[in-house]
Amino acid sequence: MDERLNHAPCGYISLTHEGTIADVNQTFLDKMKYTRADLLDKHMESLMSTANKLIFHSYFFPFINLNGHVDELFLSLKDASGQSVPYLLSGKIFQNDSLELTDCILLPMGKRIEYEQELRSAKKQIEQAYWEKDQALAKLEQIHREIEQKQAELIQMNTILVELSTTDKLTGLKNRRYFQEKLEEQIALFHKTLQPFSLCILDIDHFKKVNDTYGHQTGDQVLEQLARILKAHARSEDIAARYGGEEFVLILPGTDGPESRSIAEHLRQIVAESSWITGSLTVSVGIATYTAEETDATILKKADQALYTSKLNGRNRVTHIVEIPE
Repeated sequence: MDERLNHAPCGYISLTHEGTIADVNQTFLDKMKYTRADLLDKHMESLMSTANKLIFHSYFFPFINLNGHVDELFLSLKDASGQSVPYLLSGKIFQNDSLELTDCILLPMGKRIEYEQELRSAKKQIEQAYWEKDQALAKLEQIHREIEQKQAELIQMNTILVELSTTDKLTGLKNRRYFQEKLEEQIALFHKTLQPFSLCILDIDHFKKVNDTYGHQTGDQVLEQLARILKAHARSEDIAARYGGEEFVLILPGTDGPESRSIAEHLRQIVAESSWITGSLTVSVGIATYTAEETDATILKKADQALYTSKLNGRNRVTHIVEIPE
């Protein structure tokens, strides 16, 4: 055998037409721990398990005889210790005069199988990593949705809390705190734009008598009904609030003295003409219109002074501070 073929980096076996080993290179012998005497004139099947013999008979021989060659047949051959060694076999018939041999090249597949196993393992790990990533992303998206939902709930709760903190629990009108903030805003707007506004204080006439005669529960119902009247008949831009006890306040943006008096008189008349659980009810109203010399304290004081004058003059009436003689 040619020296280069004898030590080629792959196994080489030459088979007779009957399948016996006519020649074998040293590379194959070293790999399989055989001697040349161990294999020469032995049938190729002596190196095979029963399963591989079936493959050899059902595939190799029919194809080599039909086509003259076989490409990349996977077989496992037994080494000298009986261990199975995987090979990739390619064979081709060689004819010279009366000589016919089948030259077989055998490439060891152990490393390739290890690589393929490593690749399959790596693929599984990558697929697992992608699956875990997808699961993590899905979890993050779920957490993100939950955070957005909680944020929306928190905003809603904060809105409710703000509303509760600025709303009178009994009447549903804005409370004194809210009124004070809006009064300061109107004053700032006046000094910026000179837009006038007026302040009304409404007080239920003889409210103590209502409580003493009918009880505090009825008194609360009266307060609630008056609040509903103010909500229903105040303008959209007006700010109605419960100031305390039986006193209510109205900020009337963009109104001067005469206009504010007309609005207050209309409300007084509606209250007087409404049906009440006590039979009848009236309110007294005091008004002050903001001027450049005013403060939040002075306009409240003037509106309260006008209210006192309405009470003093018989109740169920409207008084603007400018109507009181100095």
